[in-house]
Amino acid sequence: MPTTLKQFLERLITEKAPGPSPSFSVIHALLALTTIAEKSIGRNKLAEELDIGEGATRTLVGRLKDAGLIITPKVGCSLTDKGLKLWNEYQSVIKTVEIPKNELTFDGFNFAVLVKKRAHRVRSGMEQRDAAVMAGSRGATTVLFSKGRLTFPSTNSDLARDFPKASRQINRLLTPDEGDAIIIVSSDNSRKAKYAALAAAWTLFEDA
Repeated sequence: MPTTLKQFLERLITEKAPGPSPSFSVIHALLALTTIAEKSIGRNKLAEELDIGEGATRTLVGRLKDAGLIITPKVGCSLTDKGLKLWNEYQSVIKTVEIPKNELTFDGFNFAVLVKKRAHRVRSGMEQRDAAVMAGSRGATTVLFSKGRLTFPSTNSDLARDFPKASRQINRLLTPDEGDAIIIVSSDNSRKAKYAALAAAWTLFEDA
């Protein structure tokens, strides 16, 4: 994610008048923009989709509106041109899909998130796993697309040889390019797995 977009979203969440810290995160803002981009949605339904309280959702919606990213007519929240531009920028860098069970999944709900041109930011993959666990998942596996094939960080393993089902799914659903990073996250809850996948991906933009 470009630095300007990262900084914009983090300011949106943190730079407000003194008071209690908001009970939502940058990831909730990303999920809100994605949900609203898909269809107009009311605040109560958005709270359900984000799995946060109505008060937190009201605050988040207010900040998105104040930033000029959404409008809130009676039919539900919708993206403005500015909001659509920001969402398209985000979509050009991060792609998230639900992925079927494979050799690298270990729970009922699994998401894979592709982060464009961020393989060089991955060390061992532990940072992504830790972020996913803190966000409520059971764990995460990071894979890199390097020299035309999928590998694990710091190894020369060939995913297509050792984990053929996972390799086929990643290539079919995400079509990675050279230098991309892919993180597979598993949880017992679909919303939790998706949130954790984005939380893991966000680690690749720290100190960008």
